[in-house]
Amino acid sequence: MKFTLQHKDPASRARAGEIITDHGKILTPIFMPVGTAATVKGIFHRDVRNEAHAQIILANTYHLYLRPGMEIIERAGGVHRFSTWDGPMLTDSGGFQVFSLADCRKLKEEGCHFRSHIDGSKHLFTPESVIDTERTIGADIMMAFDECPPGDAPREYAAKSLALTERWLDRCFNRYHQTSPKYGHYQALFPIVQGCTYPDLRAHAAENVKQYDADGYAIGGLAVGEPTEVMYEMIEVVNAILPEDRPRYLMGVGTPVNILEGIEQGVDMFDCVMPTRNGRNGQLFTAEGIINIRNKKWEDDFSPIDPDGTAFVDTLYSKAYLHHLCVCGEMLAAQIASLHNIAFYLRLVGKARSHILAGDFLPWKNAMVEKLTRRL
Repeated sequence: MKFTLQHKDPASRARAGEIITDHGKILTPIFMPVGTAATVKGIFHRDVRNEAHAQIILANTYHLYLRPGMEIIERAGGVHRFSTWDGPMLTDSGGFQVFSLADCRKLKEEGCHFRSHIDGSKHLFTPESVIDTERTIGADIMMAFDECPPGDAPREYAAKSLALTERWLDRCFNRYHQTSPKYGHYQALFPIVQGCTYPDLRAHAAENVKQYDADGYAIGGLAVGEPTEVMYEMIEVVNAILPEDRPRYLMGVGTPVNILEGIEQGVDMFDCVMPTRNGRNGQLFTAEGIINIRNKKWEDDFSPIDPDGTAFVDTLYSKAYLHHLCVCGEMLAAQIASLHNIAFYLRLVGKARSHILAGDFLPWKNAMVEKLTRRL
């Protein structure tokens, strides 16, 4: 994997770059649609690629491990062939999913014992087994196994958690160097910077991960309950330390405003379930503000969903029609709204990149933030 830093905004830390993987090129900053079960929920891969213009998507190690299982993935020839997505792909390590299973998991030095949310069966994730699983899945970028503490974790717990994550990280990289890709293409491994909301822990974690000379670095454990301003503070602390010549990935974040703020602070890669999850509930993100399409005010609005949108659904369907589909519970409503939102997120980061290259990112971003928070 190769990252080229192409341009830096003169008034902020925002940057434009290019990542080259064996499955294609990624222009940064970039948003990565979440494909938990090797699919972006409700959207054909054709439309994720051609309508939303996604350059890379995610798959989830925890969910694919449980279903369909690694034997099926390997027999299929890896997740790219199994899902027919032929572009770059990233897998998370399952650490966040394990965090969300607090009532049915137990952390030990060895790894994490947990029960499946599907059938209650017992399983164990170790740093070594997670690397093996991600090798079998075959994504271009793999994430190291970590513990994701809650945003309000006490300092003592956060420090203990970070120490465990760092010991696991060493084991992840040892296993990574002991194994090889299974399907003939290179796989990068990104370490994850944890440390909760404590600047000194975050700084320590950022310094620690540099020893691995990784292809890129992730910032995890944010947007998990901490105040938004604290999240921005932690990003600033970490990005002041991470190498400039490698991509930086802010995991699981977030709203359009969160993404623009992250770009201003030097983040290159983002992912979040919000575009599809909120879309399924009738919330649309637009450059003029947020629409709740279920509201009665849209019942007789025959204007396009988004006249400035780039996906075919934006100008083909009216707000009134989408409102009708939503209140009727038609599955087409979720498909239209999800595709619109994914396309909007990709359009937003694409415009951010254009303004970084033009040298006027900051005034554009400040104007956009004001619009993006409006309720239409």
